[in-house]
Amino acid sequence: MSAAENRFMTEERVMMREVAREFTMNEVLPVANELDPVQGEIPGSLRDKLADMGYFGIRLPEEYGGSGLGCFEYCLIAEQLARGWMSVASLIARGNGTLMIDLLNEDQRRAILPRVARGEYLAAMSLSEPDTGSDLASISCRAERDGDEWVITGNKYWCTFADGADYIVLFARTAPPPDGKRRHLGISTFLIDKERGKLPDGVHGSDIPKIGYFGWKTWELAFDGFRLPLDAQIGEEGKAFYALAKGLDEARAHTAARSIGLAQGALEDATAYAQERMQFGKPIGEFQAIRFKLAHMASEIEAARQLLYFVCDRIDQGERCDKEASMVKYFASEMSERVTSEALQILGGAGYTKLHAVERYWRDARLTKIFEGTSEIQLRIISDHLLGKPAG
Repeated sequence: MSAAENRFMTEERVMMREVAREFTMNEVLPVANELDPVQGEIPGSLRDKLADMGYFGIRLPEEYGGSGLGCFEYCLIAEQLARGWMSVASLIARGNGTLMIDLLNEDQRRAILPRVARGEYLAAMSLSEPDTGSDLASISCRAERDGDEWVITGNKYWCTFADGADYIVLFARTAPPPDGKRRHLGISTFLIDKERGKLPDGVHGSDIPKIGYFGWKTWELAFDGFRLPLDAQIGEEGKAFYALAKGLDEARAHTAARSIGLAQGALEDATAYAQERMQFGKPIGEFQAIRFKLAHMASEIEAARQLLYFVCDRIDQGERCDKEASMVKYFASEMSERVTSEALQILGGAGYTKLHAVERYWRDARLTKIFEGTSEIQLRIISDHLLGKPAG
């Protein structure tokens, strides 16, 4: 263990990482290699195994049936799972979102969170819209009171797991923004209870044809006079944006962990291939060009990992680190695309087939530069910290 790792990696964390890696190599990777090439969905049996490992309750307090662990442990496990299949590393976020802890009242926490920790009640997030991507304050989906019900009208986009989840967390506007500088006000959160395996009754949708992130479907949803009881609104009305913003640092750290896991998988596969592939009478790993590629890839991965450890430690200490969280999200996702692309190059034509997992790592790495805030959004946040916000 390196000196840098000694600072962060306790014996318990090392063991947790190794257990997660063994689980990934034995339970996740074989399923990914079988199902991703045919765009199959994560099977219920694997979801059950994740629940048995306690991976849906990592971040939930012990009093609600969770493990009560920190962002560090969460990202440690997520990195290993992403080494097998990024979609599985993302699936555990459907139970570990600290957003729900903040939005629910105490009675709701005691009723809902133990089920979440057991993997029995998992979420889909319905936030983005056809005209709302990085600018979340521009949400236009409306929720209007009608007697003892809310009436929801509008379209949502990029709602992954809308069919497979047990409930959907919907963000909708319950009041117009007070002025142009406070467009984030007036957005509220709703819990839509539903049957696992189908969309909510009365909600129409179509799955979006993606180039990756297989294992589950991503949906466009249409709410046309969809009704919910008044108590479906959770959290403080009109102030959902604050609850959402509170969890952004951890969400970006989680994306960085997934990026690193993808890159690590690509590095390991490329290294193994370089030792086996013979050209000009010797393994290609004996050619300096390949050796230097692998060395550069490994260096970039470790740099991203150490930055992630630093950010996770600060989050767990309760320190504000939005700049550093944006840095690690930006650096790790950009690194992941470079590293997975280089791995594909090392495999050559074989890498451009579905016979090897490298093409999956490459496709999924491309997404990490987009979701949880694009690379451009992260650069904007970082530059604002350095220079102040631009005038106007």
